[in-house]
Amino acid sequence: MSKQKLNKRAGLYYRLSKDDERAGESLSIENQKRICEKIANENGFEIVDEYVDDG
Repeated sequence: MSKQKLNKRAGLYYRLSKDDERAGESLSIENQKRICEKIANENGFEIVDEYVDDG
């Protein structure tokens, strides 16, 4: 039996924290993006889209 290559794809979702009142894209969003990208890359995921709820 041959081993089939798995295609791992991810859409990342970031959500504004109500505690973060910084103008523009929030610090919370920036931190979430950095963490999610790191985890996806470490686990072999291709990031195909990003979704942001910044208020």
